[in-house]
Amino acid sequence: MISHLLPTDDVAIDLRGVPDAVLAQFSRPLQTSLIALRRELHQHPELAFQEERTCATLERTLAQLLIDTPPVSVQRVAGTGLVVHLRGRDPSAPIVAVRGDIDALPIHEATGVPWASKHDGLMHACGHDVHAAWAVGAACLLAQNPAAGDVLIVLQPAEETGNGAAAMLASKSLDSVSVIFGAHVDRRFPVGQVVAQPGPLAAAADTFTVTLRGRGAHGARPHESADPVLGAGMLIAALQGIVSRRVNPSVPAVVTVATMRAGEALNVIPDSATIGGTLRTVDSATRALVATEVRRIAEGIAAAYDLVAEVDIVNGPPPIVNPEREAGWARAAAQGLVGEVNVVPLGITNMAGEDFADYMERMPGAFLRIGAREPGGAATPAHSPQFLAAEGALFVGAAVLAEAARIASAALA
Repeated sequence: MISHLLPTDDVAIDLRGVPDAVLAQFSRPLQTSLIALRRELHQHPELAFQEERTCATLERTLAQLLIDTPPVSVQRVAGTGLVVHLRGRDPSAPIVAVRGDIDALPIHEATGVPWASKHDGLMHACGHDVHAAWAVGAACLLAQNPAAGDVLIVLQPAEETGNGAAAMLASKSLDSVSVIFGAHVDRRFPVGQVVAQPGPLAAAADTFTVTLRGRGAHGARPHESADPVLGAGMLIAALQGIVSRRVNPSVPAVVTVATMRAGEALNVIPDSATIGGTLRTVDSATRALVATEVRRIAEGIAAAYDLVAEVDIVNGPPPIVNPEREAGWARAAAQGLVGEVNVVPLGITNMAGEDFADYMERMPGAFLRIGAREPGGAATPAHSPQFLAAEGALFVGAAVLAEAARIASAALA
């Protein structure tokens, strides 16, 4: 195993845990360039569909790193997305894609690193700076050692809002793709470990809003009202019975009420109350059941309390369910680079959403988790102010995704 620090710009890069087979694929100048790219992106986070600087930085870096083996094209799509077309050995072979997402979150960073966000209230708290950098790294590796067929490197905006993948697909720039691979950093696993398995890997991420409309009154004379706040309280409690009493216990599901808004004054019963939240499921039947139950319970509670329910359910990304064939290609890539012992199971049912699922509705693919915890580090959760993916994950992700593209391309050719 590589266990040393690579100095660049007077700041050490921790490469502990990166397997020799991975790091050997990156020259020292390329290592330094990719880390510099990651840190530049991290310092300048941008929200969904606002990634103008990010996109320009990626375009500039790709032009510099691929100057000796230029891509067929670099196309800007979906406003702030990029599709980089790399030439394979056989132009007639099917096209494979590798996706990295690029947007950040509205979170104040508290990591304390010298290259922390320069934009107060914005942060790469989900590792998309690393995802973007490893997609560029994969492009470099595939330029050096091409796949059988052409490969598209997809640099996608707006994953955090759940509509970036749909925008990329709507651009028609991926219509020719036969299979797609993507991955996410994960600090539950140390650098050097990879999750590449078939089956559910992320949940459908739907949202709901219920507005209960009643009749306002003086707080001292509640009998004159049709109280929507009381109805909302009963509804919040009743919704928790969906998972415990309506969903098969062997099937994962989550109903979370996250917001409630009602009233302005302490002595006034308002005319309306609104609650909202998220619905997470991993199969289509349960997804439909949960949505139906939210609507049925809301309307029933409303009727019981002389209210009217307005229910709005918005489907977000569907679940990610890795198919056997594509997961097998990804697993073979990971085993060859990090060793079979370091290709590990996820170990949980992940109920977070990921809009990579939108691609897999249109084409087969596989989604991986890449270990991003430095030796001795804590398993910091994503979307927290302290989240920071270890830099060694960049190289593992780039190498595994590039090799997965080669294996898939060879199998399809």
